[in-house]
Amino acid sequence: MVEDKDANLVNGRVEVIAPRSVQQNGTPKKEVATAEEAFTPPDGGTRAWLVMLASFFCNGILFGVINSYSVIYKEFHAIMVEQNITNAAGKSALVGSLAMGTTFLVSPVSGVLTDCIGIRMTTFLGGLIASSGMFLSSFCVDNVTPLSFTYGVMYGLGGALAYTPSLAVLGHYFKRYLGFVNGLVTAGSSAFTIAMPYFIDACIQRFQIEWTLRILAMLSGMIMLFAFLFKPIKKNVKVKKVALSDIFNVSVIKNLKFVIWTTVIAISLFGYFVPYVYINDFVEKNFDKDNDAKLPVLCIGITSGVGRLIFGYIADRPRVNRIFLQQISFLSIGILTILLPFSSHNFSALLAIVLGMGLFDGCFISLLGPIAFDICGKDGATQAIGFLLGVCALPLTIGPYVAGNMLDNKYSFTVIFILAGIPPTIGSVAMFLIQCVKQKKQNVFPMGTRETQEGLITGRLLDNYSTSIKLENEKNCSKRGYEYSIL
Repeated sequence: MVEDKDANLVNGRVEVIAPRSVQQNGTPKKEVATAEEAFTPPDGGTRAWLVMLASFFCNGILFGVINSYSVIYKEFHAIMVEQNITNAAGKSALVGSLAMGTTFLVSPVSGVLTDCIGIRMTTFLGGLIASSGMFLSSFCVDNVTPLSFTYGVMYGLGGALAYTPSLAVLGHYFKRYLGFVNGLVTAGSSAFTIAMPYFIDACIQRFQIEWTLRILAMLSGMIMLFAFLFKPIKKNVKVKKVALSDIFNVSVIKNLKFVIWTTVIAISLFGYFVPYVYINDFVEKNFDKDNDAKLPVLCIGITSGVGRLIFGYIADRPRVNRIFLQQISFLSIGILTILLPFSSHNFSALLAIVLGMGLFDGCFISLLGPIAFDICGKDGATQAIGFLLGVCALPLTIGPYVAGNMLDNKYSFTVIFILAGIPPTIGSVAMFLIQCVKQKKQNVFPMGTRETQEGLITGRLLDNYSTSIKLENEKNCSKRGYEYSIL
């Protein structure tokens, strides 16, 4: 359960109380501020904006490298082909997909680790592991087994550990502008996805792949410097030890709607990362050298950022069915992926397709949090997203690897992209199953008076009642929730 300023916890129950000016005895009651209530984020200042900038670069560096793997894949694949390694395409793709999959898999755990050792230490540890993995990768570019561990597992693990606290620290410095700041920070992945392919390619042309990886290691090492800025400013709040059953909300996985939603998304993502890995190779083999092979990834990054803003705004509108909106995004991504190989003789058509893919990719990503909130409620949303990310790690890792093996077995890009587009297309239809599940509406605010119950039924806000947190200092922050964002 996540503490919320609009909830009053009394003996494990959420209860609405009369405002302090209207107590039962008619006399005002003295307000006693707890440590949590006394804390107010500065919402600005030099330190706060530096924290935001550091979080922006953390997100950008980590996911910029992961999303630009198609440039590095080309080099790994060429080296393995020269050495006559079997299944060179599949093994080269596995390295990058492991980085993506590990990042997703470990993200939920990093939130728990942040509670244990702190925001600054977790971020520093993540930067250390990520930069070390990238540096070690420069010494084994011709050996896929250690490369899968150093580039795939180590970089993904470090990225996950640095990513979650880089978002969590924003709540210590911002409140009023938190939504705006969080949007700017998560847009770092889109900004770096636009620039990183050109940066990596320029480094490869001048310094070769080995020194390029060392340069990326130094770039990732900057995360350790950013970690020193992530100083939490909430003080005098004791952390209470909680049982394992308190940390993991079992009710989330008992929610049938959530299980269906998670399963459908996992199936749909089998082909999600395939275009990111192979689009560069596809352009070089099907178009003239005059066409920039890195431009499609740039287009995806641009419209993905735009899509998050547009569809995030649309999803907040009344009467908008968020699940149906996500169905449209999956259907569009699936159809556009299937159309990719049929643009092999028209570069403008290819760019139009990837622009559309990025737009609906932003739609899909921006709806993950709101839909998790709709299905699992406020208290279960954070763990629901964490569980979803962990489940999605498997298809994101396997999809590009299977596609690479098919390329090694002389299958064309036409077959690869068509098969990659089928899972999201099927997933868009399978999401109708969620609408078939009837769930009892649970009253998350057990109210003790007839007036408050009527107010809840009619949806009217009661002016005569307010809610507040009644927690002892030693119980504050016994559990904290972290927002997760993808890419």
